[in-house]
This record gives sequence, C-alpha cells and structure tokens, in this order.
Amino acid sequence: MSTDQDDLRVEALLASVPVPGSTLERLHRRLEGAAAAAGVLDVAYTTLETPVGTLLLAATERGLVRIAYAREDHEKVLTDLAGRLGPRILHAPARLEPAVRQLREYFAGTRTHFDLPLDRSLSRGFRRLVQEHLPGIDYGSTQTYGAVARSVGRPQAVRAVGTACATNPLPVVVPCHRVLRGDGGLGGYIGGLEAKSALLELEAAA
Repeated sequence: MSTDQDDLRVEALLASVPVPGSTLERLHRRLEGAAAAAGVLDVAYTTLETPVGTLLLAATERGLVRIAYAREDHEKVLTDLAGRLGPRILHAPARLEPAVRQLREYFAGTRTHFDLPLDRSLSRGFRRLVQEHLPGIDYGSTQTYGAVARSVGRPQAVRAVGTACATNPLPVVVPCHRVLRGDGGLGGYIGGLEAKSALLELEAAA
C-alpha cells in the first residue's frame, strides 16, 4: 500500500479511535502534505482571526481564490467551492501561510500592498475586469463607482461596477472597500458596512 493510501486510512480511523491532540495534528499535517504532493487537493483552506472577524481563506494550486467573511457562512462558501472548483477540499494551512502572514501585516498597519498569486477563476467578464482594476486604487485612497466605470472604459456601467464589487471573491486583498458612492457614502460591502468602515479607518490611520 502506498504512503498516500496509508495516510488516508489513518485519517478515516481518527473519528473512532481516541488520539492525543498533538498526534492528531501531526497526522493531519502528514495527510495535508501527501494530498498536495499527489496533486489530489483541489482547494486548501484555513481561517484567520482579524479585527473585522474570522476570515476564511481558500487557495488552489494557482493561488488565493477566496476570502470570505463569517457573515457569508463559511460552510456554505466551502460547499460552493466544492461545486465550482472540485470536491477535494482540506483544511491545509500550509498552502495559505503567505496569505495569512501578509493579512496579519496588513491589519497590524505594516503592509500597504499584497504580493500574492491570485486565482481569479471565480470571476468572469466585466466583473473580473473591474476586480482586476481594484488593486490599482492606492492604499489610503478611494474611488467612486463612477470613476471605476470610467477607468475600465464603461462610463455608463456604474451599477455593474457596484455588482462587481459586491461579488468580489477576494475582499481585503482585492480592495473593493476603497470604492465609494459618488456622494461619498459607503455603498454596499460583502463584509458589511462596519467592516468597510474599519478597513478605511485602518488605512487612513497609517
């Protein structure tokens, strides 16, 4: 029997056999490594406690693919990812270590730019075009929905820009929180207006 098969059999037995926490963690890390090495891990995920709540981080081999606020229901998000990207999903923090580190630095006020590979496969067409524009809005700055529409060559598509921001699968890292209404109002935000305000205040304080 291969090492990969051994690891999977051990994992299956864990639910019925009392195992010390440290041993369980070590076995899980071994399973995580084996799954990644064998190319059978579609999506790795972990969670991160932040000033705006618990964030779910998920990544494929190509890069960070999803960041979700708790209000989005993490279980529902994982189910959606399984349907759209593949069913082999595992709590595998190692793949997310760079994202976790950079997000911690961001919330500590020591990072103003993210340098992470992104998997944008959850977005298409105009929404993706808008979301690819958003990292160009400087830290501590904002743009209106109308300004973003003009920047991407669709000046009449203000509502569509709002939809693209509202469906951004990578909030915080892809900074849709920096887009405001023309009258200066916050507009909507996938993480809630309290979270949007907190992010803008964090960046303004830097």
